[in-house]
Amino acid sequence: MQTRKRQMDHSTTINIPGIKKRGRRTLIYLILLLFSIVNGYPIIWMVMNSFKSSQEFSLNPFGLPIDWIFTNFREAWFTANIGTFFFNSIFIGLTAVLIAVITGGLAAFFLSRFDFKGKKYLYGFLVVGLLIPIHSTLVPMYILMQNLGMLNTYWALIFPYVAFNLPITIFLLTSFMSTFPKEIEESAIMDGAGVFRIFWSIMLPMTKPAIATAVVINFINNWNEFAFALVLISDEALQTLPLGLANFAGAYTTNYPAQMAGLTIVLIPTIIFYLVMEKQIVEGMTQGAVKG
Repeated sequence: MQTRKRQMDHSTTINIPGIKKRGRRTLIYLILLLFSIVNGYPIIWMVMNSFKSSQEFSLNPFGLPIDWIFTNFREAWFTANIGTFFFNSIFIGLTAVLIAVITGGLAAFFLSRFDFKGKKYLYGFLVVGLLIPIHSTLVPMYILMQNLGMLNTYWALIFPYVAFNLPITIFLLTSFMSTFPKEIEESAIMDGAGVFRIFWSIMLPMTKPAIATAVVINFINNWNEFAFALVLISDEALQTLPLGLANFAGAYTTNYPAQMAGLTIVLIPTIIFYLVMEKQIVEGMTQGAVKG
């Protein structure tokens, strides 16, 4: 009897850590589920109401549409001229991302792989841009663009977007490239590769996860930016989506389904862009966790 009792006590002691572990995991899953619902419900509610009529939205704002109305999207696309705004945002956003990633990648390569006098000060000078409130530069930026004759051009937005996304891009890529062993470059030099060949053919492919993270951050910042577009662009043919949607919302203050249809159109590219880059982003975070 005593032996059996000791065995039962021993088995109970062994199972306690497993029970605690399962309890913690269940609690974490419940918190993540609650977090997903809180963040996902407004998006689902917006998409759901974009298919309703104005009358149905007023009577039943939280239920599913009785009649699915797709004309709201056509009205938002053509009447609000969202097609033009959509193209402008895509062109400006992707161009700024491309310039920022290539420029930031080159800067990160030299900061992480070469030793030279003043390297720490240069890196600090570039990264301190993360601390500057971008909206505090609106007036100087307007005066600068006016003197350069760039107001109401695509470049009036591309240059500021590149400038204010460079600090985070350089920070991410420098941190990632610094973890690579020096033997990689030494082997490439022994094979006759030059500096730019090492950067383009070796460093960039190895830095793909960090580049994916930088691309997503850059694109979302450019896609959602409103203040610079409002100050530097007055020509309706060059306006971006946030500015165009603000004007559309002002003109359609009583037609909430049409506004939500326009917001849904704006949301789709961001979701698609993130889903396409999701694998690289997760890989970058996990590799950074292992290396860091």
